Amino acid sequence: MADTTHGHTPLSSRWKQIDKAWLALVVILALQAIFDFAHLGDTIRFALEALLSTAPFILFAVLAIGYLKASGAENLLAKAFEGRELRMIVFAALLGGLSPFCSCQVIPFIAALLAVGAPLSAVMAFWLASPLMDPAMFSITAGTLGLDFAIAKTFAAVGLGLMGGALTMLFAKSVVFADPLREKPQVGGCCGVKKPFSGAPVWKFWGEAERRESFREAVVENGVFLLKWLAIAYVIEAIMIRYVPADLVAGILGGAGVVPIMLGALVGAPAYLNGYAAVPLVDALLQQGMSNGAAMSFVIAGGVSCIPAAIAVWALVKPRVFAAYIGFAMLGAFLAGLAWQSLA
Repeated sequence: MADTTHGHTPLSSRWKQIDKAWLALVVILALQAIFDFAHLGDTIRFALEALLSTAPFILFAVLAIGYLKASGAENLLAKAFEGRELRMIVFAALLGGLSPFCSCQVIPFIAALLAVGAPLSAVMAFWLASPLMDPAMFSITAGTLGLDFAIAKTFAAVGLGLMGGALTMLFAKSVVFADPLREKPQVGGCCGVKKPFSGAPVWKFWGEAERRESFREAVVENGVFLLKWLAIAYVIEAIMIRYVPADLVAGILGGAGVVPIMLGALVGAPAYLNGYAAVPLVDALLQQGMSNGAAMSFVIAGGVSCIPAAIAVWALVKPRVFAAYIGFAMLGAFLAGLAWQSLA
């Protein structure tokens, strides 16, 4: 009997191959076409115009990331985990909040550092700061929410890293942080983790074919990544502005008290899967009455707890350490929201 299964892909395998972000975009537009076809063109037009206005920031971001990847700048991360512990925390928070490497992209580094005894406090500082800000995030945030908001979020990212690292160092001998690593850490990731170039960075990378190819791959990969998430975010922003009553948003997340800031953190933690997509969503919510403090707490809590960042931490440490990571994120988001509310 002939093997009729050869060459056929199971339905489950095909489902795994589908990019869920593009699928969600198609589904959202299809639903609007079904229920309100008259305004479908307005939604698409809004998203396209927003993408065009953001294009210069996207281009700068992907070129910067490609350059740093191809030059091997990831190796600079190791320097954040050398010297005295307090110095490590400060350096790790700064590097996490300013570098273009997210938590899941540097899992191999983090796993190796933890395995050879790098302090969890410094790793926690990096983990908390790295999902919140990088050159791409800064550019897109500044272009959409304003330069002041982007700068404030950068300070919040570094501050959260410092706070989490310091608290982890302070309670290092507690039951929460004792023996933090899983027995078999899962060194993988959500961002296409690849082994970085070894040795010192090569800033003039274009002389080596392998590094040129790494640059091309990084630019294409990150360009597509930003395009798909921003496309779906701008479509959702257009739909929110049209269909979500502004009075509802203003009533729940508006005002100057601490309650909207707390709600911003609580809603932000599970609300979005990607920090880049959150920027247009926050822009829409601000237009509808969301308070400035709630907006900041929303993006901080959601950025740290979003699935890509959370997977990176969950893959390496035990659940109690992961719970501390989420707890630090919520506390830091609330404090950042209070600070921004008082300033803005």
